[in-house]
Amino acid sequence: MAEPTPPTVFPGLMYSDARAAIDYLVTAFGFEVVQVVPREDGQVAHAELRLGNGLVMVASTPSDPDSPFDWGRSGVCVVVDDPDAHFARAEATGVDVVLGLRDTPYGARDYTVRDPEGNFWTFGTYQPFAHMAPADA
Repeated sequence: MAEPTPPTVFPGLMYSDARAAIDYLVTAFGFEVVQVVPREDGQVAHAELRLGNGLVMVASTPSDPDSPFDWGRSGVCVVVDDPDAHFARAEATGVDVVLGLRDTPYGARDYTVRDPEGNFWTFGTYQPFAHMAPADA
């Protein structure tokens, strides 16, 4: 039997206390912590929690009051093969770019835009399932 194709769309949630949110999601719902990448200030820059064959990404709200993000909104991450070409297409349509193309500390190349309702969309190469064993069936 062929292995299932990993998902390419992942929700991203921001919390004022991401470490407490991670503990809550693990304890209350049985999520498994896959990874937590800390920021310099000890908060969470990026975390991944798996439940079955699904995954949610979690981060702390920024400590920088000048951050371009409105953290009252949610985000979605989408895996694309060529973020540079994808960004060029999106930018040509006049999207609201929050973060231009960048290389992240967790191995991705991505960019982030804000949609007309204020939600964030990050498109890039990061595939969380690429570095972990398949979930138990």
